[in-house]
Amino acid sequence: MGDEAVDPATLPDRIHHPLDHWARHRPDALALIESDGRQLTYGQLRDAVTAMAAILSAAGVRGGDRVIIVNENSAAAATALFAASLLDAWAVLVNARLAPVEIDRIRANAQPRAMLFTHAVSAEAAAHADRHQAGDVAETAAGPVRIAGHLPGETEPVAASGAEQTAAMIYTSGTTGNPKGVMLSHRNLMFAATASGRLRRITADDFVMHIVPVSHVFGLSSIFLCAITAGARVLQVPRFDPAQLAQALRTGISVVQGVPAMYAKLLEYLEVTGQSLTAPRLHYISAGGSPLDIDWKRSIEQRFGLALNNGYGLTECAANVALTRVDRPREDDSIGLPLPGVEMRFVGPDGIDVADGTVGEIWIKGPNVMLGYYRDEATTRAVLDEDGWYRSGDLGRRGEDGHLFIVGRAKELIIRSGFNVYPAEVETAINSHNDVVQSAVVGRKVSGNEEVVALVEVKPGSGLQPSSLRDHVSDRLAAYKRPQYIFILEKIPASPTGKILKAGLAALAEELIAKSRR
Repeated sequence: MGDEAVDPATLPDRIHHPLDHWARHRPDALALIESDGRQLTYGQLRDAVTAMAAILSAAGVRGGDRVIIVNENSAAAATALFAASLLDAWAVLVNARLAPVEIDRIRANAQPRAMLFTHAVSAEAAAHADRHQAGDVAETAAGPVRIAGHLPGETEPVAASGAEQTAAMIYTSGTTGNPKGVMLSHRNLMFAATASGRLRRITADDFVMHIVPVSHVFGLSSIFLCAITAGARVLQVPRFDPAQLAQALRTGISVVQGVPAMYAKLLEYLEVTGQSLTAPRLHYISAGGSPLDIDWKRSIEQRFGLALNNGYGLTECAANVALTRVDRPREDDSIGLPLPGVEMRFVGPDGIDVADGTVGEIWIKGPNVMLGYYRDEATTRAVLDEDGWYRSGDLGRRGEDGHLFIVGRAKELIIRSGFNVYPAEVETAINSHNDVVQSAVVGRKVSGNEEVVALVEVKPGSGLQPSSLRDHVSDRLAAYKRPQYIFILEKIPASPTGKILKAGLAALAEELIAKSRR
């Protein structure tokens, strides 16, 4: 284990093949444990996958079809993911906490053959199942699901090679607010899971806590598939609860990967309850999905007595691009080194690589880079060139010792508790109110996280209040996309042509927040 490159030719060809391996060689070893006590061994999980594949087949699913899995972390969601792989169908992983309109957009683009809902572990999934007229409960040892099948989806060709066959599709809204389906191949996911698992030194002896949603690429490849590939036990957690994390650490969790806000809430819980942090088997902690605050990193490391590992990834790169190394802990906010086998460039506006230490746009090439955006060749060509280089839009630099640093984002992306929030998407929801003239949404950095701040210009004399706007967007946006602050303004700063001047809005937002607290 270490920095040796993973040979793509040696990778499992489908994401369910590691499960097959452990079901043959360690059938009685625990694979999944749910918060409510359900447990499945690797043998039982493989049997549940076979049963789920039969259920999907009966719903009309064939190779090349899309299956939308509206879920929260659970054995049922994991079983559906592997069952889709078994059928050579595409698993379209969707967070059940998305608003109905968001799921409708995804359905319109994906054109699925079936939609599956993990209703037993998620009230939101149950509500979505009702709205999409999902049928009666179908059950395996992994738990019940509801399915809407035989939908009029168009079947895509099935590729023999896992390098060319889509395994999962995860939607990212992009700066336009329109959903883009990121097609991740079996090789993309198997490379990311295998390479990152080796660097993190995750083995079959580990007990991994799966907190980040599997519908997020971080939760899918960096946590869940990484653990299953290693043959580890996985504790499936539908929703983060600091009390549950504290208890899991006491009872043997050995690997925790999450977003910075998760650790902050854990420490807050321990402080409020007066409990000590007890984690006898814990050997690896990491933060991802959000910018890492150096002061916050140091406080976490002091409390845990472990190095907090950092990294960098994107949905379009199967989550994993660079990681800090376990045997080389960093005292700064470096994202570490590229995964072995992944190339990174820092490119200037002229398309030429910049010198070390100079900021440039991050370009990425490797077995982790996506196949493209579904049904969107133009956008794919705009970010992925003929040589396989993905232009991330993020800004970074290479340090003197070769370690990498993220400087900022060329895009206006906000990362809230590890989830991508695009201002245009939030602005669209706000602007749909009849009394709103226009709005501007900016991110506000706080310790270990970012907040969403909306500045809203309304029609004269409307009397619109922030509380009314919160109600208006509540059924149009997932909870993590909704603004933490909404300010009503007479006018939003704009250029003579009417273009909103976003450059100074972050400072204005800080002023308004400070005034609101006086």
